[in-house]
Amino acid sequence: MGILNFEEKDMADILLAEDDASMLEFLKHALANAGHSVLACNNGLEALDLLIQGKSFDLLLTDIVMPGMDGVELAQKASDICPDMKVMFITGFAAVAMANTAEVSNTNTKVLSKPFHLNDLVDQVNTLLSAA
Repeated sequence: MGILNFEEKDMADILLAEDDASMLEFLKHALANAGHSVLACNNGLEALDLLIQGKSFDLLLTDIVMPGMDGVELAQKASDICPDMKVMFITGFAAVAMANTAEVSNTNTKVLSKPFHLNDLVDQVNTLLSAA
């Protein structure tokens, strides 16, 4: 009998875009502790550059309200580059979220409103990633 190991397929590659530095670290550590590989970016432009360079991710986790390029615009451009990548928006502005995400909403998209518990975030991410 040995230690149980997560199978590699259970780990997702997540691109995280969040302009609040403390929230960025908070989310990054929570997702990494849940077994995911997380590449964190301080804004939408930085995240888009990684996608343009050909980096591949299973999930884009992005704040909606960010300077330069907001999360909705990032998601639209990202879906053109990586149409199979799933998207989760996080925001403290639920009304704005619902209005802005209508045009990118599909089965690969989820909105999580702040504040949320880490367990809720991890559960929602895992549910979205496991959806067919």
